[in-house]
Amino acid sequence: MKREVTSKHFDGLDIQHLQSRLIRREREIEAARIISESLFQHVTVDALVERALSTALQVVDATAGSVLLADTQSKKLIFRYSVGEKPVPSGTAISFDQGIAGSVFNSNQPIVIADAQKDKRHFSGIDSLTLHQTRDMIALPLKRWEGEPIGVLEILNKRNGCLDQDDLAILTLISGFSAIAIEEARLFQEAKIAEVVRLLGDISHDVKNLLMPVLMGAGLLRDEITELCESLRSKEEEKVQTSLNLCNEAVEMLKDASKRIQDRVKEISDCVKGLTAPPDFGECDIESIVADVIKTLQLMARENGVELRAEGLDQVAKIVADKRRLFNAFYNLVNNAIPEVLRGGSVTIRGETASDQQSVSIMVADTGRGMPADVRDSLFSSRAISRKPGGTGLGTKIVKDVIDIHQGTIRVESEVNRGTTFFISLPVSQRAHMGICTPVH
Repeated sequence: MKREVTSKHFDGLDIQHLQSRLIRREREIEAARIISESLFQHVTVDALVERALSTALQVVDATAGSVLLADTQSKKLIFRYSVGEKPVPSGTAISFDQGIAGSVFNSNQPIVIADAQKDKRHFSGIDSLTLHQTRDMIALPLKRWEGEPIGVLEILNKRNGCLDQDDLAILTLISGFSAIAIEEARLFQEAKIAEVVRLLGDISHDVKNLLMPVLMGAGLLRDEITELCESLRSKEEEKVQTSLNLCNEAVEMLKDASKRIQDRVKEISDCVKGLTAPPDFGECDIESIVADVIKTLQLMARENGVELRAEGLDQVAKIVADKRRLFNAFYNLVNNAIPEVLRGGSVTIRGETASDQQSVSIMVADTGRGMPADVRDSLFSSRAISRKPGGTGLGTKIVKDVIDIHQGTIRVESEVNRGTTFFISLPVSQRAHMGICTPVH
């Protein structure tokens, strides 16, 4: 009797079902091995997110995917990492209630979709942004086995066939491991950040205190020199007036620089605390921004025997931009150029409006020593090389981040002993991408 039951149990479809379950279990065990080996070799959130997504794509044989992490302050899902032929730019954000990802995040339940284009929850804005078409997909909450999600894992377009429930079971395993590892890495980073924030608070306080006597001393110095110049004016009026003007210029430069130092320290502190401000877009005049840069760096340039020039900027159209960030970008370019230029040379900022009135072009050219190819080609990357003693090489990377925020472009031409020219193009207006928040640096 026992043999009869056993034989019947393993007949026909039951055997096929058991074989299918066995194959699925083998895939799950292999996925668990891969994800456990991969994730716990990393300690940074970015490295963990990248590896988790790569592993998920590998085990289900899909062509694209993204990890979105939740930002509870802004109530947005942020694309932290994306893989595929046309990945979503890191930092792109959608609202908690937007798209299939938003639906999964709010319901805390996974979704398997055979044709995303026919699903009314599908947010086509991301496809339009990347020029990529989502076909089949699985979206599941990125969470511990129990609890609230910290984000969403999206896997798209299986190479052979469509993503199904078996794939979902494996991805659920991966998402669970990934969420645990990401949360652990976050706690580790938050502990370090808390200490950095405390130190930055102390530094900011110290900087403010140290600058105060400098500013007061500069003010007293100006008053004394003004009084002295008044008593000497009748003897050498022209020379006295020149000295007075130079003194006033130096004092104003000190005041401007002091305020920018305080603002910059606060910005760094806010950034570490996760409070990075979005771009403060408003109508900007490139001519006035460049004038402020030249005013700030004029004394330094003069001491180096370098002439700072602005050409054609009065004809450049006003643009919508973040004035403070653009100042930082042009300041970095000019400040970096001055030490590279021999006495008698120049740094020129020239601009024009495109014929279609949709963009402006700004050129920052110097007559300096130029750059070898390895330095030039690494300028806009984290591999940037600095030839200055103690330099980090990050100045031009910061410039590139500013230009990216404004949806502009920047390129450089440089040869040794033939100077360097940066070519910048900025749109006149800033248009949002169909409800998508553009990446912020």
